[in-house]
Order: sequence, then C-alpha cells, then structure tokens
Amino acid sequence: AAGMFLRLLSDVRWRAANPKWRRMTCSRRSTSSTAEPHPVSLPAQAQVVICGGGIMGTSVAYHLSKMGWKDIVLLEQGRLAAGTTRFCAGIVSTARHVSIELKMADYSNKLYQQLEQETGVKTGYVKTGSISLAQTQDRLISLKRIASSLNVMGIPCEIITPKQVAQLHPLINIHDLVGAMYVPEDALVSSANVSLALATAASRNGVQIHERTSVSHVLVQKGRVTGVETDRGQIQCQYFVNCAGQWAYELGHSGEEPVNIPLHACEHFYLLTHPLKEPLASNLPTIVDPDGRIYIRNWQGGILSGGFEKNPKPLFTEGRNQLEIQNLQEDWDHFEPLLSALLRRMPDLEALQIMQLVNCPESFTPDMRCIMGESPTVGGYFVLAGMNSAGISYGGGAGKYLAEWMVNGYPSENVWPLDLKRFGTLQSSRTFLRHRVMEVMPLMCDLKVPRWDFQTGRQLRTSPLYDRLDAQGARWMEKHGFERVKYFVPPGKDLLDLDQSKTFYKPDWFDIVGSEVKCCKEAVCVIDMSSFTKFEISSTGDQALENLQYLFSNDLDVPVGHVVHTGMLNEKGGYENDCSIARLSKRSFFMISPTDQQVHCWAWLKNRLPNDSTLTMEDVTWKYTALNLIGPRALDVLSELSYAPITPEHFPSLFCKEMSVGYANGIRVMSITHTGEPGFMLYIPIEYALHVYNEVMNMGQKYGIRNAGYYALRSLRIEKFFAFWGQDLDAFTTPMECGREFQVKLEKGMQFVGQEALLEQKQNGVYKRFTMFILEDHDTDMDLWPWWGEPIFRNGRYVGKTTSSAYSYTLERHVCLGFVHHFDEKTGEELVVTTDFINQGEYEINIAGQRFQAKAKLYPFSSLFTHRRRKDEVELSGYQRE
Repeated sequence: AAGMFLRLLSDVRWRAANPKWRRMTCSRRSTSSTAEPHPVSLPAQAQVVICGGGIMGTSVAYHLSKMGWKDIVLLEQGRLAAGTTRFCAGIVSTARHVSIELKMADYSNKLYQQLEQETGVKTGYVKTGSISLAQTQDRLISLKRIASSLNVMGIPCEIITPKQVAQLHPLINIHDLVGAMYVPEDALVSSANVSLALATAASRNGVQIHERTSVSHVLVQKGRVTGVETDRGQIQCQYFVNCAGQWAYELGHSGEEPVNIPLHACEHFYLLTHPLKEPLASNLPTIVDPDGRIYIRNWQGGILSGGFEKNPKPLFTEGRNQLEIQNLQEDWDHFEPLLSALLRRMPDLEALQIMQLVNCPESFTPDMRCIMGESPTVGGYFVLAGMNSAGISYGGGAGKYLAEWMVNGYPSENVWPLDLKRFGTLQSSRTFLRHRVMEVMPLMCDLKVPRWDFQTGRQLRTSPLYDRLDAQGARWMEKHGFERVKYFVPPGKDLLDLDQSKTFYKPDWFDIVGSEVKCCKEAVCVIDMSSFTKFEISSTGDQALENLQYLFSNDLDVPVGHVVHTGMLNEKGGYENDCSIARLSKRSFFMISPTDQQVHCWAWLKNRLPNDSTLTMEDVTWKYTALNLIGPRALDVLSELSYAPITPEHFPSLFCKEMSVGYANGIRVMSITHTGEPGFMLYIPIEYALHVYNEVMNMGQKYGIRNAGYYALRSLRIEKFFAFWGQDLDAFTTPMECGREFQVKLEKGMQFVGQEALLEQKQNGVYKRFTMFILEDHDTDMDLWPWWGEPIFRNGRYVGKTTSSAYSYTLERHVCLGFVHHFDEKTGEELVVTTDFINQGEYEINIAGQRFQAKAKLYPFSSLFTHRRRKDEVELSGYQRE
C-alpha cells in the first residue's frame, strides 16, 4: 500500500541521515532478511535506557536529548514504529475532558507541525480540523464544556449547527444531529513517520538507537535501577524508561523487583477504502461521531474509519506474543455495528470499494487515562504507556513531561491524574484488567456525565460494614479500589430510576443528600470513612519527630494527644500530601491521608526517611475502620457509650484519645470531622467495627441518628471553604495560595521541605489565590450545574478554573471553589494576586458556554453557620480531603 511505501521511504531517509546505518549497508546486502546482523555492539553503560521505539519511546528520547542528556540508549525489539504506532489512525485531537490531557495534545500538535522542518523527515502533517458530532442535547452539553476549556486555553473552537457541519463536510448526513464542535487546528499525521522524525532528531543529538534488541528484565539493587539485561548483553544504567506499549505490563513484571503497570490490550478495528470517484480533499475535517461510536478521516482520497464497539475483544491476556504486530485477523461480523454507523453517517459510501479491514492492538488502562511517572518501588524506573488509543495525540506532550520529570525531578504541569502511583497492586490482577478494559473501551465514546462510576472490578476493597450499609440502601462509588457510600436511598424510593439517572442538571439524589446534610447540622450522622490512608510512624528515640518535622510544614512537636493538620510539601512548597497527624506518644505518630495517597505518600516518605532500624513506618489502613460521627448530638451519643468525659473542657478541638466505646477497647477518638461541623472521628480496630457501629446506631436513635455518605460530606466541606487534596490541592499549590498560612510554622526552630519557597511567597506575594464563589443568578432546578473545571471570568477576562463545587443546602446556592490568577492584559504575564484584586472584581462562572454571576470570597460565611462553634474551632477544624 502507498502508506507502507511512505513509511519505508521515511525509514530509508532516517537511516541515510545516521552514519552508523550507512556503515552497515554492505553487510545487510550480503545477508538474508531473516538473519540481519546488528550494526554496532551495545554500549556497556548509559545514563538512560529506553525500551520501546514507538511514538512514546522516541518522544522521550527526543525531549531528553533536547534538555541536554546525551548518554541515552533506545532499544526496540523489532523495528522502529513497528508496533501499535504503525497502525495508529494518525488523528491529532485536542478535544479532551481532562486538562492535562488537553495540554499534552496541544503541545503535540504544535511539535508535529514543525517537526518536518526540523528533521527533514516527512511526517504527513495536515491541518484538517475536526468536527465532533452531537446526536443528543446531553452530548452537546458535554461538547460545550470541552469547548469552554479549549477557548480559554487559546485553542480555536466553536459550537456549530448541523447546517455548518454540512458546509464543512458535504458527505455527512446531518438529519439526526443537534449540533457539533469544530476545532479547526486539529490535524492528521503519519504516526510512524512522526516517530521516525523524533528518532532522527534524537539520533543527531547523540541518542544511540538499536533495533532488533529485546529487553528481558531490568536489574535492581537496593531499590534502584542498575541496568538492563538484553538478548545482546547487559547495559549498566541509572534510569530505565518502560515505553513498551502493550508489553509494558509483562516487562514490568519480568524484573527482579516487579513494577505494576496496569494496562491491557484490546483489538481495535478500522477500515480503509479505495479513493472515491472524486477523491476526498486532503484537508477535509476529521469526523468524530461519539454517539455512533465511530471516527472518520480522509485517507489518500478515500476513507479511514474505525471506532469503539460495545463488546470489545481483549487480547494477549496470556502475555507476550508477537515481536512486531502483524495485522490481526479480520472480523467483519464484529465490525458490522461500526460499519452500519459509518454508512448512516455517510450514505454515499454504499458503493465505495473497501481495501482492507485493519485489526490492531491498543492498550487501555483501568481509568481511561495514560500512565506516566516513576515507579513507587524501584527508583529510576520510569513508565510511559497505556495511551487508550490516543498515543499520537499525547505522544509529544507526554514525552516532554516525562523528560522534565527525569531531568528536573518534577514535570512543569500537575500530572497527578496520569501518575503511575494513583494505582496500587490491586489494579494489576490480570482478571481485573481483562474485565475492566472490556468496560473502558466502550466508555471511550459513552457520554460521561458528572460522577459516573465504573461497574467492573468492584467490591474489591470494602469496609467490614459494607453488607450492613448496603442493606440499608447505600449507593456506592469507588476510590482507589475502595467502596465508599455516596448516599443512602430511603425506603420506598424507586431504586432503579435513581441508579440510572444521569444528567448535567439537578440530579435525582438532590433531596436525599439534602436530608443527610440537614441531619449532620441538626442531629447526628455516621459516615464510614474507612478508605482513608493510615500510617503509623514510630522510633526508639526522637528520630520520628525529627524526620517528620523536616518533612511536614506544621509543628508536630505538640503535647501527646494533639492532632495537627499539616501539608507534606515539595521543594517548591506545593502539596504532595495534605494530612492530619496525631501524636500518640512521645515517639509515635498516627497519620491520616486521602484515600488515593496510599501508594504516593508511602513512596514519598520511604524515599526521604532514613533507612534506620530504630525508625519504623507501617501502613495500618486495613487495621482500622473509620467512622465519622458528625453533628451537634455526636457528643451526646459518644458520652453515653463511653465513661470518659468528652466535654470541650476535657476533650478540646483537634484532640485524640484512646477510649472504650461500648464493650470495645482501644478506639482512637479524634475531635475532628473534616467538615467544620462538630463531631468525632472514631478509628476502630476492624474486629470491633460491627459492634461499635451497632452500639452507635442503637444509642443514637433517640437523637435522630442516620447514615450519610460522601456527597453530604462534600457539600459540607465546600460550603465551609475546605480544600481537598487531589481536587483543589496539588503539587503546584502552596499553603500561601490557599489561605493555610496558619498550618505552616515558618519559625518552628528547624528547616523543613518547602520552607524557602514559602518564605519567598510570603515576601513577594502569590500568583494565584484559592477563592470561594457563590453563584448569584443560577436556578438550581432549571440551569446546568457546575461540577468542576469551569472557567472563571473576572471583569470579563479569564482568570482561572473551578476545582470543585457543590450545592450548599445552608446557603441555598451553588458554591464553587477555584484559583484566581492575575494576567497582565497586554503581555499575558502572571502578576501577584492581592486581596484587593480578588475583592474588587466582578465574577462569572462559565458552565458549558453560559456565564453566571458569582460573588467571590476569601473566607467562609462563618456568620451564616451555626453559632455553636467557637470562631477558632471553625477556622482550625477539619481542613482535610476526601
């Protein structure tokens, strides 16, 4: 085919540009193709070894060499770009829901645009634009949300009518469309040629590239990469990058120290046609029809069209199979629904001659987001894989961020949504991955309304109270594999309707959550929060205190029994974790962190705590069930279940005491609720969990006790202006930027990580400020709801995005939290954000293209809330996270 000819032509040009390939030409001519000799021997050592010569491996090599690292070896088991990259449809699309993915795709597009000029290798780059079609109003809302994000990032984008679709692409049937999104700068490329161009540039910068070289496993000593074993000998190295695509999982498990990379391949189909009688123009826009589950692009005057079927076929569950991916078996019966959708969308294709049905493997991950970052268990082992059929869109940006991570120690953007450490070992079960990717692949096209949940791989990590709560109407969501309650369906409510209701508007659970919130404020509620990550850190001497004082920003040298809210900061002062630490004894500390911090926080601390036998850290997440007792009557319930006095005089705010509850001993009770409401957290040894829960519910009946879920918790914490890590806080957010100066002790008598950055901010000011917005002219019943990621406008100019939002049942308004920046109107340069700048602006929140007026505040509405709490308790209690 002409496409293969172009690929081979690029191959030849790349080799011609590389002296070592010219030297080996003679020897290649004199040998058979099945026994090609290796051009040069492998080096004995290198700084970096990259495994995988597809778009990811070559992008990492390109960006590392651009950043000044030259001692790099790239190994490819077959030929460059001969894996999934070779079969990629070549669509570069910036229309992404997740902000970091959008930024990666935008960078990739700009990189590919100039790559041919830089390298001399033809990449096939054509700026065609793309049109995403909407057959339903909900789909159009989803596209409008994406469009609002693209526009504020400076990427041209518009919502267009079906008639405008027909003008841009005359062959498209528009009778069932309600609208579309047009992104004029999206493009097409030859993905294999882009990969070869990146390899060419990397090679010119000193990167050594060796084809026909397989990595068998990675060598590890004392928890760090020391080298790789290949079929051609060993290479000693400091860094290893796993860009092995669908083989990344097997390669991760082949080493002396396994690295879990949860991805799984599925078959992916697309067809190629002969050119039309009037060949399609090369700049005709690419069509994405998510409701029809297909995409359509021009291919040499004909059509390339594939899609994401509802019944995908997982591949290679048994492990390693082929070196280079040959075209897998055609399956026209399987492709028939996608073909039907194509013919409905482009009826004129009926008479078109089909050239080939291509079937190739694509790797998918458990949450539809790619995997990048350093292994939590092996230092110097980096991963970039699992692109969920968007490898060419992400390739440039993902390679750039990973290269920055390796060279600087951190990337230039917050990549936590893509970090390998968001997964634990539980997501690496082959059975789990096989079942999950069968759900993930159809979800590529499914409408993703706010707060949807995966259905596969569930009930994996559960609280001991799971069955009891389930029987009482609990509706579940999953975080880090742990089942958590969203809310409880009251008896007599139509369960089926509630489970199936999916909307961008007011949800069916609105009144249910409202009654749970009311109970938290007026009586007492119980929320099972067992999913929190829990570590115990202790030492024989003062080592635990000394090390924690260095790693945390607040002062942990407090009297025994006190609880401290503190950030675990990086050198830039950003939050790597946000946690509560209770001092259990002079030499022992109990640390509570967000659910999805289990892997990340453990790795962060392990890498920074001394390897000292006198200092121990234990993950006790599974040893304790956590019950959050929220509400003004929580004190009454607990008083009757325990003989210990728990009045404010004996049990002040932010205090921890071990006590008996019912018959159970050793319950760690803390006077915090993570919501700003009065109450207690009970950390219960799991064998007592059922007993304590039953006692609390029985005793609480006379006080109006009821179960509640995380949706109620979210509403309570957002109306109190509490930031949560992973949503509002990240590695690029400092305490100074979100009003948490009181959680930082700059003068605690010793240095701590991030101190210099915070002192600089204190002196010079901050460039973004965490702000609370109350929507003014928003109709809760009729208008679209804000969920997260909505652009914020100040005096008509874009200043930031919301990070979380919830309906406040107290204010009877929607509350959004987000960061406000101050951009210079002429240069776009970021300026210091002052209190006056926040207070003197007129604000609007853009929800799917419609702007709503909002009132900005830097402090919560303490006067509107219950006066039972003292002011200092309202300010200090429960700044936590989900």
